Amino acid sequence: MKKKIEILAPAKNLVQGIAAINSGADAVYIGAPLYGARSNATNSVEDIAELVKYAHLYNAQVFVVINTILYDNELEPCRQLIWKLYDIGVDALIIQDMAIMEMELPPIVLHASTQTNNRDADKIKFLADAGIKRVVLARELNLHQIKEIREASDVELEFFVTGALCVSFSGNCYMSVANGERSANRGSCAQNCRLPYNLIDGNGDTLIKNSHLLSIKDFDVSDQIPNLVEAGIVSFKIEGRLKDIVYVKNNVSYLRQKLDAFLNENSDKYTKASSGKCTYLFDSSLDRTFNRGYTDYFVNERHQSIGSWESPKSKGQYIGKLIKTVGNSYEIENGELLNNGDGLCFINENNEAEGIYVNRAENGIIYPNVLKEIKEGTFIYRNNDAAFIKLVEREDSAVRKISTTLVLKENETGFELIATDEDGNVSVVNLVHPKEQTKNNESLAENFKINLAKTGFTPYTADEITIEFSGNWFLPISKINEMRRTVYEQLSEIRLKNYVRHEHQIVKTSHPYPETKLDFMYNVANKTARKFYERHGVTEIEKAFELQWDPGKSRVMTTKYCIKYELERCPKYHRENMDKKVKEPLVLKQGELEYKLKFNCKPCEMEIWEKDAEFEIEEDHFH
Repeated sequence: MKKKIEILAPAKNLVQGIAAINSGADAVYIGAPLYGARSNATNSVEDIAELVKYAHLYNAQVFVVINTILYDNELEPCRQLIWKLYDIGVDALIIQDMAIMEMELPPIVLHASTQTNNRDADKIKFLADAGIKRVVLARELNLHQIKEIREASDVELEFFVTGALCVSFSGNCYMSVANGERSANRGSCAQNCRLPYNLIDGNGDTLIKNSHLLSIKDFDVSDQIPNLVEAGIVSFKIEGRLKDIVYVKNNVSYLRQKLDAFLNENSDKYTKASSGKCTYLFDSSLDRTFNRGYTDYFVNERHQSIGSWESPKSKGQYIGKLIKTVGNSYEIENGELLNNGDGLCFINENNEAEGIYVNRAENGIIYPNVLKEIKEGTFIYRNNDAAFIKLVEREDSAVRKISTTLVLKENETGFELIATDEDGNVSVVNLVHPKEQTKNNESLAENFKINLAKTGFTPYTADEITIEFSGNWFLPISKINEMRRTVYEQLSEIRLKNYVRHEHQIVKTSHPYPETKLDFMYNVANKTARKFYERHGVTEIEKAFELQWDPGKSRVMTTKYCIKYELERCPKYHRENMDKKVKEPLVLKQGELEYKLKFNCKPCEMEIWEKDAEFEIEEDHFH
């Protein structure tokens, strides 16, 4: 049997969910009224029900995100919400808190969120054995590690493909809660990683001023789709439940075309996961919507600079260099690509991002809203593409249609129209009508075909139309149109009735968890999650950070991103620079906020600690 490969798109709301499906998504993930890790991307159960109905028409799935950690008083309301989501036809839940595994639940499929920090093959196998059907893998993994996970278990593997990166291992960032009691694991990340910091060395000298030292580029591994599929990935996830509709449509359409090219070349092994074919009025390109520049992170085990220090905002699409300033205008390389209303971005001499708007663009000459002093040769980016946004925002800019064949034939009482769709569903409409030969000699068959082909705003195209008449029968065009409307309305009902939702009932298990002691990074915040781990052999469980925070002394983040590497002072990769070794501990300072950096060179990780924390600085030994 061919393996289905899926594009999974974010849906901030119902409108964006429908737009994602129209643009080619095989599945969408959306927040419920509560318990999602984006507290300002919530949706009513009624809106989710409407999205489910729309998605299922195309055999696309809807996953609901319930991936915060839960407190004891939230367990029962959460359980009741899960039953409501099951009743409206939701395909799966994306969860973090293991308390959900202990609840009396309907047979709804559960996916382990990336918040559960899925990077160890043995822990992922444990989750699979406990009843999890899919894990969303950590973005820090490389192809080799993904293959190891695939070999250890047959659980479905999902991997991010485009979008913003959390600098921390997902689920293990406590910076936001430590600074202002806004917990990322409770859906309220304050994005401290996107703030500007000063970098101070162990001598108290400021090495870097006012730079976004924890802000990293966005993720793009779309070129790795063939390798990732081969490694075992079945779902490619786009980050962005807070992004706008243009970002969603652009990303989905770009990946749909990329994935379809791969599926067409490998049609003996793989197939797409939903129905219908998309057409677009725009040429998608990832750099035309929000992005901080792109990195493929560690997927190829290749170290590279991944910081986006100048600005946490969108850099956009590279246009060209500034040639010169002429009076109150700029001459820019490839300036003819720019339009009135575009937003431009450049990095000034202080290494800060600045922006201007294009009031008027004429023959490659740009008249800005404010004339700023820009050095010749400066790279100019467009981070607001006015014409592209206007085009993509149109409802008809991405259209998805299910292929059908129509047969119009005669029967004993009159006529019947049979519609068969690409998935083999059949809809039949009968019309009781006398058979009368047309009075003139013209053939009506072609006329009938023209009207049967007018599928308009339905989700269908009539790709093949056959007329099977024994005579040149007359039929009013109004009757032909009525039959066509009815046959397609019926077909939609049949498709929804025939949709098969995969179900899975969690059965309580007791196989041993790979660890017997769990620290705060396992995010255990309620009695029921504790019970889950205890039943699986865990003897010591630390409370979640949110319940036991020790102000000023805590480790608030662990990351594969490394400031020493960005500074070209890594003892492993920049040995030629070790005579310019930096004095540790390095400190990040932002107003009253202060963090110490600890470098664990063996696993190639950096830890961020609050200012009063004490730890030993490791010596750099690489042979």
